Amino acid sequence: RNYWTVIVMEFFERGSYYGVMSVLSVYLVLSIDKGGLGFSKESVGIIKSTIQPILYILPILAGALADRFGYRITLMFAFTVMSIGYFLTSMATSYALVFLSLIFMVVGAGTFKPVISGTIARTTDESNSTLGFGIFYWTINLGAFLFPLILVPILKDISYSYIFIMAAIGTGWLLFLNTFVYKEPKRPASNKKILDVLKGIVMVLGDFRFIIMIMIYSGFWILYFQMFDTVLWYLTDYVDMTPMNNFVNGFLGLFLSNPSWKFEAEHVTVINAGTIILLQIFISNIVKKTKALPTMITGIAIGTIGMAILAISNNAWIFMAGIIIFSIGEMTAHPKFISYVGLIAPEDKKALYLGYSFLYGFFGSLIGPILGAGLYVYFVDKLHQPGTLWLIFSMIGVVTIIGLLLYNKFLAPKPKTN
Repeated sequence: RNYWTVIVMEFFERGSYYGVMSVLSVYLVLSIDKGGLGFSKESVGIIKSTIQPILYILPILAGALADRFGYRITLMFAFTVMSIGYFLTSMATSYALVFLSLIFMVVGAGTFKPVISGTIARTTDESNSTLGFGIFYWTINLGAFLFPLILVPILKDISYSYIFIMAAIGTGWLLFLNTFVYKEPKRPASNKKILDVLKGIVMVLGDFRFIIMIMIYSGFWILYFQMFDTVLWYLTDYVDMTPMNNFVNGFLGLFLSNPSWKFEAEHVTVINAGTIILLQIFISNIVKKTKALPTMITGIAIGTIGMAILAISNNAWIFMAGIIIFSIGEMTAHPKFISYVGLIAPEDKKALYLGYSFLYGFFGSLIGPILGAGLYVYFVDKLHQPGTLWLIFSMIGVVTIIGLLLYNKFLAPKPKTN
């Protein structure tokens, strides 16, 4: 029962998170008379480059704290702080208060993360853990697909603040589930102490070859985080989605009278998650026997092509093709990155290195939003050259590929097996 309880928790927490993230950068820069807050893009880049890295780094400490104080208490804290963060953001209008409210939210989300994966690890065994974690990852994408597709457009038409209230309710009700349904799993005999965690961080950060590889790979994640910032601004400012709207409404017209569906910012997240839901198993089967590094590079190359396609034109179908192709690159590269870390890690430290492999997201989300905002303001808002922006990001993808090839040739420990 605990397994399915945390799957439900994951669905609502990730749905709430991606529901908010699918429009957050648009809402923050939108003029006040249009229902936004009117912040500058650079100031939004600072917010995003602060809150998202917290989400990647906090689970290291939160996992150790959860082992020490118990999973239920940790979840109680996570859902309370998360829900309060979303609710405060729904009312906040000043930059400082919005910033603080969103930090509240990500502290809750970052605390939640390791408890869910820890519970799944303890409620599955060798015979069913692959399926267990497979359902878990699928649930993340299902939440990221359904909430922005169904709830966000309806709530946005009333007021953007209702999206944050939805997220506050979506995470707040999980307190009930935690109190009455979730059971404290059996704790391991030896709990990881905070000091052990800090020692692990020092050990991993001291391995310059590992950190260089993470830094290189994070170049691709600088591109990924554009999907929640510059891509949304570009869609809002430049892309005429009328051809796609007409196509979708023509199809919906077979079942409904006078449909008026519109492709808007939140649907970028829908396309990304939907592509992964539809194609992940298919792509995984294609690459399951291929070598890790060449597959990673192929995936990054596909993602880079997707980004470059955006430079061709602001045509609706070209925009869609770019997003879909980027998503295919993402789902090709990333699973093999995990395999690659396992291959190059010292034999006696594989678990430790895999545990810190997520640092790609820390660096990518630290650099991506603030870099993207600065480049967007200069090349798009000032020079009106959106194509140049996407070519610059494509070059980051190319540099990432070259970096990985050079790393593999000169620095990587040579794995004996794949």
